[in-house]
Order: sequence, then structure tokens, then C-alpha cells
Amino acid sequence: MATSRNGKIRVNRKKGGRNLRPVIVFLIIAILIIASVFLADSLFEQKQLQRKPYVPSAAERHKLPPRQKNQPNLVVHEDYTATVVPYHEEERPVRSRPRGSGNLAIIIDDMGKGMQEARSIIDIGVPVTFAIIPGLPKVRQVVQEAQRRGIETILHIPMEPKGYPERRLEDNGLLLSYSSEEISARVNGYLREIPQAVGANNHMGSAFTENRDKMAVVLGVLRGKGLFFIDSKTSAISTGETVAREMGMRSASRSVFLDNIQDVGYISKQVRQAAAIARKRGGAIAICHPHPATIQALALELPKLRDEGITFVPVSSLVR
Repeated sequence: MATSRNGKIRVNRKKGGRNLRPVIVFLIIAILIIASVFLADSLFEQKQLQRKPYVPSAAERHKLPPRQKNQPNLVVHEDYTATVVPYHEEERPVRSRPRGSGNLAIIIDDMGKGMQEARSIIDIGVPVTFAIIPGLPKVRQVVQEAQRRGIETILHIPMEPKGYPERRLEDNGLLLSYSSEEISARVNGYLREIPQAVGANNHMGSAFTENRDKMAVVLGVLRGKGLFFIDSKTSAISTGETVAREMGMRSASRSVFLDNIQDVGYISKQVRQAAAIARKRGGAIAICHPHPATIQALALELPKLRDEGITFVPVSSLVR
């Protein structure tokens, strides 16, 4: 502070102003930087909240690595090829189950190996049909148990598949190289072993059933005994049902294979597909095998379908 010439007190502001100016500038810059950081964080969080979750496209899902958990044991029937992706129950959309009437016959192929599988299927409490392969170790016991429990039985006739002999066939099976006399003798032998059979279907036979002349010999024996024939359709060009109808026999063809993949979820889906066909057409025939996964799926689905209006019938009810 100083005194001017006219006697007034004069304050020297220049020196103090120079000292405060850098501090003020620094504070302003710091405030701007902090504000910009907070603003940027806020905008980033807002954008993240607005982002939709990533959902892979169908093409991208196709490229994803296969599931490692609960992979099914792929057991493919010797005479047909699995063409369906393994089905997992947890991936099924939740939707109401359809209801409605329809007749469904379920044939259990390859029966005659053991009693436990036969009893497990019978205990489900739903009418089915046992297709029994002649010559298996427990044929007599399985037939007797089926008869005692009211289960229909038919012959499951082993026939030559494509790729034989690399593809295994039972020793008592029918080969294309056999004469008509040999084929007739073998079929009559099957009937002597299982006289309770009311009909027959083919076991394997993708090659044999395509041959009209050989099938006519087999069907001639069955017709003579009053039996019907179910064409398992192990070949898309099987002649079984066509020749049977030409001969005036009662016959039919299967609608669905249930267990070409041994996975409970997949088999359950196939059972529901068979039921859908039965509702649409009035009747359907499904074929499966006494595998553990199959028995589990049947025990799960058949009582539900019965409650939803499906009537389970022996396959003899659906031949015409």
C-alpha cells in the first residue's frame, strides 16, 4: 500500500493479481477434467444398459462346438440311419401339450433276449405288441409272460440286410440266396417255435424286402396260417405291404421309428410325433426296441398320452 501525490491511499493490485491467476486457471482446468470424466462414465453406463443381449444367428449357432454334457450314446439300428439332431429336454420350448383321440400301436422289436426288459415294458400298463425273434434264448419265457399279461405277440422275422455279411444277421435268418423251399421251411419253423404269434414283421431286411419274389414266398406261408404282415419299412422301396395286399393279406406299415438315437428326450419327442400322426390319421404304428433309454421314455410318455386321449392298441387292430 502507498500514498499518492494528492495524499490518497493507493492499493497495489498488480502484484497480487499476478499471483492468483495461475491458481484460478488450474482449478478451472481440474474441474473441467473431473466433470468430463464423470460425464463419459455416465454415458458409457447408459449405453451398456441400452444394449440388447447378444443372440447368435442360426448360422453362428451351427458353428458352435457340440454340447459336452449329457451327450447321447448314438446307437443306430442296423437297417436305418439316424437323420435327426439329438434332442435335449431342457431345450424344448414350454408349451401346452396337444390333446385328442387316436389309436396308437407300439411294436417292441427284438424281444426274446431276456425277461427283465419284457416285464419292465409290461409294467408300464399300456397295451403294446412284442415282436419276438425266433431262436433267442428266452423266447418261450417271454411268450408265456406276454400271454399271461395280455400282450400281443408277432414274429420278428430276420431277413438279409444290405451290406450282408458285413452286417450281422441271425444264423436262422432268411437270405436272398435261399431257394423258395428253404425260405418256406424256415418260416414254418419260426411258427412252430412261436405258435402264439398272430402276425409278423421284418427284422432288418433292407435287401430282402425289396425282392418281390422272395417276399411272396414268406407272405404265402403267413397267409396260409391266417397271419397278417407289418412292413417295418427298413427300406424306402420295400415291397412287403404292396405284395401282401396283392395277395389279399391283412397288412400295414410302420409310421415312426422311435429310438434310432438312444436319448430319452429324443425318443420322447418321437413318441409324441407318433401320437400326432395317430390323431391326424386315426391310427399309427410306431416301432422301437427294448433299450433302457427307450423303456424310460415309454414309461414317461405313454401314461401321459393315454390321459390326453390317445388309445393304445395291439397292432392287429390297425391292419386291414
